[in-house]
Amino acid sequence: MTDSRSDAPGAPALPEGSKLVEANTLVAARASDGVHLGAAAALDPADVTAAIGSHRQRIDAVDREIVRLLGERAAAAQAIGALKGGAPVYRPEREAQVLAAAEAGERGALAPEAVRRVFVEIISACRGLERATRIAYLGPRGTFSEMAVGQHFGMSVDAVPYASMDEVFRAAESGDTDFAVVPVENSTEGAVGRSLDLMLQTTRGVCGEVIVRVHQNLMTREASLEGIRKVYSHAQSLAQCHGWLSRHLPAAERIAVSSNAEAARMASIEGDTAAIGPAIAASHYGLRLHALNIEDETRNLTRFLVLGAHDAGPSGRDRTSLVLSARNQPGAVHELLSPLAEEGVSMSRIESRPARTGTWEYFFFIDIEGHRTDPPVARALARLAASAPFMKVFGSYPAAP
Repeated sequence: MTDSRSDAPGAPALPEGSKLVEANTLVAARASDGVHLGAAAALDPADVTAAIGSHRQRIDAVDREIVRLLGERAAAAQAIGALKGGAPVYRPEREAQVLAAAEAGERGALAPEAVRRVFVEIISACRGLERATRIAYLGPRGTFSEMAVGQHFGMSVDAVPYASMDEVFRAAESGDTDFAVVPVENSTEGAVGRSLDLMLQTTRGVCGEVIVRVHQNLMTREASLEGIRKVYSHAQSLAQCHGWLSRHLPAAERIAVSSNAEAARMASIEGDTAAIGPAIAASHYGLRLHALNIEDETRNLTRFLVLGAHDAGPSGRDRTSLVLSARNQPGAVHELLSPLAEEGVSMSRIESRPARTGTWEYFFFIDIEGHRTDPPVARALARLAASAPFMKVFGSYPAAP
């Protein structure tokens, strides 16, 4: 015999052998097979309506249980905050472990990325119960840097935009903000030179990493694209969308401005204009999104680092960033980096920057896999420090997914 009862508290029991049971079973089976729910249209409309109502009651019951459990989680977070007695509320290694466990759990049809986004906001809200967290980023509002803050810290923080990269670093160093989120590398444009230069000087360490997928979107206040005469955006974004613009808006003038957020602001006050930028900019400036993901290169990523006053502990999947210099002699770089290979430490990135001494010397910015406290990494770093004329470890942190 078929058990037609719902598992959700408060949901009505269904009579065995009823057409309502038949509707529920058929709709669920076809949905699990990837068939659109419209396939249930052959059933009696009244039975389909009743089946939908049954599922909605189950959703309502599950939602009530979710809210109750969220309250329990929040209470536990508050208790931990009281026990920590002023210790940092943001523990990147712990948050990385929570997110990894959530993604690995029984999530049904939900994608891992969807589960992660939900848990980022749960963690953010619970963290906010302990203490408000202030995050500096390169403004204005509506940029990919603001998106990076939200992607990593969630929305329950005070995100503070600054006009220049120098001001972002100073805000974290002075204590005006708890952390700074700074771009260091783009997959198509390369390193962000000013960020790397400032990292040489900063007293703050790296405690987190964010990878933002750069999706460019066309936005305007107009109801359609007919009559669009100008398109505003940052020069890089215009270049990244050259193909789409040539096909869809070939006659429109392309005007480069200081940021995508400024482009959205201009489009919000001028008629017959559009802007290109992140979806968050359209939300800030009340624009319609007319075309999504119009970038020519679909795998355009920007990497951000989180700077703070405290280190991150080992999370189980970590990365360490450092900078060093080499003597100006043949084979110096190869000799300098040999401890990494000999200790079995993988180097995932190396970037050179002029040392600005006027003698053709360079700094080498390096990322290696593992935490600085892992024995092989610790041995390699000790050997590097002994042989390099200059070395600075920026920090170890959970690697971004």
